[in-house]
Amino acid sequence: MSVLKCWTGSAVLLLALAGGVHAEMTVSQSNDPTAALGMNLTALLGQEKAALGAVSAARLTKIVTPPVAKPSKSKSDGNIAYDADWLAEQPAAKGGPEFECLATALYFEARGEGIKGQAAVAEVILNRVESPTFPQTICGVVNQGNSRGCQFSFTCDGRPENIRDRGAWTVAGKIARAMIDGAPRQLTDGATYFHTPAVRPSWAKRFEKTTKIGRHIFYRAPLKTAMN
Repeated sequence: MSVLKCWTGSAVLLLALAGGVHAEMTVSQSNDPTAALGMNLTALLGQEKAALGAVSAARLTKIVTPPVAKPSKSKSDGNIAYDADWLAEQPAAKGGPEFECLATALYFEARGEGIKGQAAVAEVILNRVESPTFPQTICGVVNQGNSRGCQFSFTCDGRPENIRDRGAWTVAGKIARAMIDGAPRQLTDGATYFHTPAVRPSWAKRFEKTTKIGRHIFYRAPLKTAMN
């Protein structure tokens, strides 16, 4: 009888322990973070698959295609194209007396020459400002004259300087502003003089021709050395 009781007690104890172990395992599994993560990940992947299934093929292609960089409207070597696209990028221009003098010179001297031609004339004026041979301001260069006449004919032709073509004035202003603000002077190779083919000034034979843009031929003074 004692043996039976002992066996019975042992069996009950084993069953109790087994139940306890099962209970621990059940609790442990229900709190397993990897199990929860797996369940959540499966749910998320299912949601993503369903959402992608609702997107058209064209939309998916657009989403995964990287954006194409827009080419610069300036030349690839860093120089300015001086074309309509470049002009459109320039902000509305304004400024003080120096700006007004340059814009006025471009309007009256070169508005029929297009964007590039006006930029070339602006180069000449700014090159003169930096030369010791000419006045050191834009207005000084534009209004320079002597007993033989004016450097820029519109300043002493006796006609009032009325701006009638507002579109042309806007173009001249944008070019003037860009040049004053440091646009590269790449067109005339340092020229400080220009004239039209309609005239043949005596100085042109002594100066170095640099280029011809539109109806203007550009020159720079000959290089002076100790030998001459």
